[in-house]
Amino acid sequence: MDIEEYIRQIDDRWQDAFIEVWRTIGENLPEGFQAEMQHGIPTYVVPKKTYPEGYHVDGKALPFISVAAQKRHLAIYHMGIYSDNELYEWFTETYPEHMTTKLNMGKSCIRFSNPDRVPYALLGELAGKMTAEEWIELYESGKM
Repeated sequence: MDIEEYIRQIDDRWQDAFIEVWRTIGENLPEGFQAEMQHGIPTYVVPKKTYPEGYHVDGKALPFISVAAQKRHLAIYHMGIYSDNELYEWFTETYPEHMTTKLNMGKSCIRFSNPDRVPYALLGELAGKMTAEEWIELYESGKM
């Protein structure tokens, strides 16, 4: 399945929000990332031509941000926020400036249960805060 096929199969309730999140992230990511399917979901990765070692778990391109439309929520998996405490703190402190709802977040997964209440501008800003080179450096430091 490619990204377009993934989008076509998303439930109508989540499709517009997914498309807007995916577009917003893509427009705000620094140079050096590319979009591909990984583990069944659309993911922005550091391509193997840039980082030939790839991800230690499966040897594929190094994942950075994935977006998934689940049955009950939209999920953004941001590997940098999982690994960088300063970025995590920035996001959790800035979130209330954009949203009145409680942040629903795990280690790397940010979840939104209402497709009409997604902070696109905040997600775009988050996407632009780490370059591919910074992500590789952080990944290689073993902070994952």
